[in-house]
Amino acid sequence: MSAGLEDVWRREVPHVLGALVRRYGDFDACEDALQEAMADATVQWARDGVPEQPRGWLVRVASRRLVDRWRGERARADRELRVAAEEVDPGPGPAEDDTLDLLFLCCHPSLSTASQVALALRAVGGLSTEQVAAGFLVPTTTMGQRISRAKGTLREAGARFGPLPAAERPARLAAVRHVLYLVFNEGYTVSRGEALVDVSLTDEAIRLCRLLHERLPGDDETAGLLALMVLTAARTPARTDHAGDLVRLADQDRSLWDRRLVAEGVAILERVLPRGRVGRFQLEAAVAAVHAEAARVEDTDWPQIATLYAMLHDVSPSPAVTLSRAVAVGMAEGPLAGLALTDPLLADRSMSRHHRLHSVRGHLLELAGRPGEAAEAYRVAASLSTSIPEQRYLNARAAEVRRQARPS
Repeated sequence: MSAGLEDVWRREVPHVLGALVRRYGDFDACEDALQEAMADATVQWARDGVPEQPRGWLVRVASRRLVDRWRGERARADRELRVAAEEVDPGPGPAEDDTLDLLFLCCHPSLSTASQVALALRAVGGLSTEQVAAGFLVPTTTMGQRISRAKGTLREAGARFGPLPAAERPARLAAVRHVLYLVFNEGYTVSRGEALVDVSLTDEAIRLCRLLHERLPGDDETAGLLALMVLTAARTPARTDHAGDLVRLADQDRSLWDRRLVAEGVAILERVLPRGRVGRFQLEAAVAAVHAEAARVEDTDWPQIATLYAMLHDVSPSPAVTLSRAVAVGMAEGPLAGLALTDPLLADRSMSRHHRLHSVRGHLLELAGRPGEAAEAYRVAASLSTSIPEQRYLNARAAEVRRQARPS
């Protein structure tokens, strides 16, 4: 598929799907019909060119697909429905409302987080099943089955498209933010395979978060999530070397950071932090801003970062927060203080199998002047990581620490 058609898909898919679901009500059937219409468009538009109104074209073709399917299933002609399909409008009201409603529908509480992410990328992000599968490094058939099950679950749960009742909105909004956060993180550090970064996923997460922020400008946590994304994405050009290997934050060429994104993220935080309703994403964004404002790694305000992580631990405690806090405390107060924070995690069975725990301990043990233990921690981390760039980096650190430990 050409880049031009991909742009059309991403721009139009949520609006077309919103128009269909608003008109016919069946998310599962409408989404399938849209995929069939997109397949038709791939052939016809490549031959004849993109029509002046691609949204209307997709709505009409997908509507006909729905009618034909229902006629076959019900074994009866339905002339009135066919006429309605010919006349269906892309939809009243701002198109953005459709996209936002679709995001909330995809994050229905009946779905697992993995299914929410897959549906959001397909229905709202405009990615094909193949693209979603590639982004998460699973076979296309596996992702197709996941999406199919998710749509069936929505149908069985009686999920409906449209504005949510006020009582349901806070919990669903939290789920939407969480899904966008997961999509961004998977793109920023791909969990498996050869590549470290998948920019298509990070860009899509930022695009959708911008949309959410535009529709809900008074939601400070959505603003914080957008600030976190753009501040983090600003480092992307410096995160890998010419060979595609990971460059740790301390070694990055900060002149390569995208200062436009940094300025955007800092400006967002300056607007929302004074309001005082500080949540998880605002605190994480504040940490990213402290890093971004340090011209050199030596200028990093580690005591401030340690304080922010202590606040984050109070607001949203998790092993991941503890690890990040351990690094900051290790830099601000000394590596032994950081190691003390990680010690309890070694007794956690799931965390003991996570490469990041051992990577952080390797870093702190190296700073503490215990190279033998550091090398072993890096080796264990490398063996547990499923990211090839991270494996290379961790094995290289283990080898370097061993060399430094050898007597001259």
